[in-house]
Amino acid sequence: MKKSIFLVLLITFVKVNGQGPNASEYEKQAVRDVVETFFDGFHKQDSVIMKSTLADNVVLQTTARNKEGKTLFRTEKMEKLITSITSIPDSISFKEKLTSFSIQVDRTMANAWVGYEFWLNEKFSHCGINSFQLVNFDGEWKIIYLIDTRGKAGCLED
Repeated sequence: MKKSIFLVLLITFVKVNGQGPNASEYEKQAVRDVVETFFDGFHKQDSVIMKSTLADNVVLQTTARNKEGKTLFRTEKMEKLITSITSIPDSISFKEKLTSFSIQVDRTMANAWVGYEFWLNEKFSHCGINSFQLVNFDGEWKIIYLIDTRGKAGCLED
């Protein structure tokens, strides 16, 4: 009898505390909200909103292929991205349209795999995936890492 009660309690504890691939929809939505808030600030060119979603020392990277098909990879400073976005003149319109979300959560870590299309002056520029890594710091999700892919092939449905 004691073993079965212990087993029931253990299973309940693991189910409640171990998010894993079955994370609650609430946690997944909280992660999505952070990503959407980041892009809200991005589109409003508001550094305060963007920074509110970020942990200290965020790693920002990008990868793509050049015209010869060679893989490119670079690391940038998040502050450089924020400065470049906030300094875009009003005469230039831009939109990063988020096209899909796949979110996984495990305890204090989450990944948001987010498809996007980037539009510049209402013309398609490129598409890809943003992969966000987030950590839950005492109840608040923050972006710690962002890598994206960029390209033109296979972007828009015909």
